[in-house]
Amino acid sequence: MALAHAIMTALTDDDLSGYELARDFEASLGFFWHASHQQIYQELHKLAEKSLLNKREVHQAGKPNKIVYGLTKAGRDALAEWVFETTKNQNAKDELVIKLYNLSEDNAQHLSAEIAQRRQEMMQRLYTYEKLRADYYSDPLSLPTRSKGVYLALIRGLGQGQQFLSWCDEALELIASVETGTDSGADSTG
Repeated sequence: MALAHAIMTALTDDDLSGYELARDFEASLGFFWHASHQQIYQELHKLAEKSLLNKREVHQAGKPNKIVYGLTKAGRDALAEWVFETTKNQNAKDELVIKLYNLSEDNAQHLSAEIAQRRQEMMQRLYTYEKLRADYYSDPLSLPTRSKGVYLALIRGLGQGQQFLSWCDEALELIASVETGTDSGADSTG
């Protein structure tokens, strides 16, 4: 998926300024697709140049004017067409996993701390997901069609987060055996 599709998806319901889009992106699509504010602004300009988005200047009293972006018919058509394309499963890149290939007595405590930090961050994310589910998606069958799709993405995030917590717990327990010297296995990497 290109960032363009995520941005067009974010603009499906409302026209937004770049700032509003970046803020909203972090609180929804950003859970599943990371993009910096700079990347979002660059992509907005490209989409507008391709006539997939319109942009209009909104005058504000006492503040600089803002540019608001919205989907054009061509943008809606391109987004609808993209939904029918085959989805590519992308493998995640995670430096921590590569670091674990280098686990040793010398770095076990550091890697354990990194995993514990990631676990804490995931706990906070899962809290946010659960709050969103309780506040907006308590009765999934009565949701409008598009909201059912958002609900499914949220549920996937919850499942992946819970699985990650389980992995963290197992990893912390195993690394603790390296830290305490109870590691009885021969070093074999594959």
